[in-house]
Amino acid sequence: MIYFDNAATTYPKPDSVRRAVMEAMVKCGGNPGRSGHNMSMASASAVYSVREKAAALFGALPENVIFTANCTQSVNMAVKGLAETALREGKPFHVIISSLEHNSVLRPVHELTKRGLTYSIAEVSPDDEVTLHNIESLVKPSTKAIVCTLGSNVTGQLMPFGRIGELCRRKNLCFIGDGAQVCGVVPVDMERDGINILCMPGHKGLYGISGTGLLITDGKFPLYHIIEGGTGTTSLEAEQTPFLPEGLESGTVNTVGIVSVGAGIDFLKSMGQKRIHGYEEHLCRRFISELEKIGGVRIYRRERCSYLPIVLFNVEGRSPEETAAYLSDSGFALRGGLHCSGLAHRTAGTLPDGGVRFAPSVFNTEAQVIALAKTVKRFAESSAE
Repeated sequence: MIYFDNAATTYPKPDSVRRAVMEAMVKCGGNPGRSGHNMSMASASAVYSVREKAAALFGALPENVIFTANCTQSVNMAVKGLAETALREGKPFHVIISSLEHNSVLRPVHELTKRGLTYSIAEVSPDDEVTLHNIESLVKPSTKAIVCTLGSNVTGQLMPFGRIGELCRRKNLCFIGDGAQVCGVVPVDMERDGINILCMPGHKGLYGISGTGLLITDGKFPLYHIIEGGTGTTSLEAEQTPFLPEGLESGTVNTVGIVSVGAGIDFLKSMGQKRIHGYEEHLCRRFISELEKIGGVRIYRRERCSYLPIVLFNVEGRSPEETAAYLSDSGFALRGGLHCSGLAHRTAGTLPDGGVRFAPSVFNTEAQVIALAKTVKRFAESSAE
């Protein structure tokens, strides 16, 4: 199977990540932060080392790096943790999201409307100036945060997140960024880009294993804990500790998974983020050039937009699931459907069925891309008969 579903999770993982996982299972068997014996201390040291690596990569402090199970959990912790105190006190709390959001943003925000939160959806345009105007026009006195993707998981359209950060600074709003598709792919610096809380998976652009996520905060907007429990600190107190990172990391963390993220960051730095991104973009351009030669294939990219290495397309007369199933039977892994983002597909004009998503990685080859395009051509020609 030739894998082109890297927007869901990257595969294969680098050899160095696999080796780090095996080594961690042997050397990091102790529970980090729970005991004083050597095995526990070794695990704690390994975990802290990854905090330092993530902090350095994204422009934060190590103690503000929170490990989670995935990006969805990170976004839930950020949105609900930010809103909790205000909602408890019955204060108005309004947030703005974009029309490209994954359900990881839409659903937590929508769920909080049951407790009094309100939200608005800013339409994303091919023109960044229009997008920024649309966002700013929705700001009102009760607006407390902008919660948005840094780049679409559906079409790959990049948001002008640095300028959104500038807007948030001017308006004293919290900027929560969903970096699921961007972190590890294009440079993100929280201080430079004005991002107060950055959420991401560990298993995509950071090349870690599944079950890993990060929430990184600059500490300017306190987060209320939404999970309570053992932290290894202040154990005599019934109240959850307010100190980071422990206050937002109740229970035993995924030591092996965290180590895999650290190894993935090392791989990213050794290869060079710019080099990886450039190669993946090259594969996308080649795929697009091949698709453009095929009748009955539509590509969903808008002029004047910047894109991540993702290409959304459809074969006329066939559902995305049919196309993806044919490609799977032919040995290619792509994802068809709505990609957990009805908002983004509405924006792309691909409702009700969605599209087929191509997302290469640094481990793919141009020959594989050409072979995929030939298979799409066969399917399109058979569909036209």
